[in-house]
Amino acid sequence: FVVKREGSEPTADSIRAALNGRLVSYKIPAEVTFIDAIPKTASGKILRRQLRDSHA
Repeated sequence: FVVKREGSEPTADSIRAALNGRLVSYKIPAEVTFIDAIPKTASGKILRRQLRDSHA
């Protein structure tokens, strides 16, 4: 999951290209999903189940 910054328009290919030099090939995601915001609890923890369920 990727949250876009205001004014930027990244593509899945540009994300993969940026990661290509930093990660080994098997860790680069095959699918990139752009979202508006990452859902979090009141204490700031990421709601992983909500991410999976809403973008499945």
